[in-house]
Amino acid sequence: MKIYTKTGDKGETSLFGSKRISKDDLVIEAYGTVDELNSVIGIVRSLCAEHDRPEGNEYGLIDGILKRVQQQLFVLGADLASPAEVKSTALTRISSDDYAFLERSIDEIDSQLPDLKSFVLPGGSKTAAFLHEARTVCRRAERRVVSLKKHGNTSDATVIYLNRLSDLLFILARYSNKISGDKEILWNPRGESERSV
Repeated sequence: MKIYTKTGDKGETSLFGSKRISKDDLVIEAYGTVDELNSVIGIVRSLCAEHDRPEGNEYGLIDGILKRVQQQLFVLGADLASPAEVKSTALTRISSDDYAFLERSIDEIDSQLPDLKSFVLPGGSKTAAFLHEARTVCRRAERRVVSLKKHGNTSDATVIYLNRLSDLLFILARYSNKISGDKEILWNPRGESERSV
């Protein structure tokens, strides 16, 4: 089977159920941004191996969580690519179980971090910096999905999932800096950088 089909050469693509739409449609913009987010998370997983995986373990805490998130993002992409009226046993939709996993992960990791009394500048370790990048792509995906929701083409669960995921990515960035020994740089409204203790 060839990787190229030529069916999209006129700027259209197919949704689940064979409906053809323009490649700049809100649906494509939404699930395309989710795909971009998944790719950035792949970069994070390749970087976090250095300090996240305890000896003898296949996955560390960050990597294990993000592995499941990547699986969920494929479900989310398929959900967004499938019109609400499509009913199929082959189709899995994002659900409250998915964002409940994110909430449990946030609570588990946040309990290990010092209280935050200031905004944090994105950065620190390479892993943390890319987690902040993933967070901003996640927020963009959320904006695209909110636009899609206004037209009634997706569920509340898709918006909630991305909202929780951006919070998780922020917490993971903080945790990554903690375990790597990199200090967080706190925002100072006067423009001076202050490193957290």
